[in-house]
Amino acid sequence: MKRKSRYSKAYARVLQTLRELRKEAGLTQAEVAARFGAHAPFVSKCESGERRLDVVELAEFCRIYGVSVATFMERAGLE
Repeated sequence: MKRKSRYSKAYARVLQTLRELRKEAGLTQAEVAARFGAHAPFVSKCESGERRLDVVELAEFCRIYGVSVATFMERAGLE
């Protein structure tokens, strides 16, 4: 049985990169959530893996952090 990607090392790198970029942008989880129009737990759950990211949300995180999706993928080792 194939393991779900959410439990893979690659997905762990995605989550780590998501946290790193937020911190590099100098933003709190609450500030990012406000830009999303969401509550602070939304960002926390995304960064912890409790809530699975979809591609549209990933693109929005990248926009907020000022990086392209391609740059994000490179940083996460998924180019």
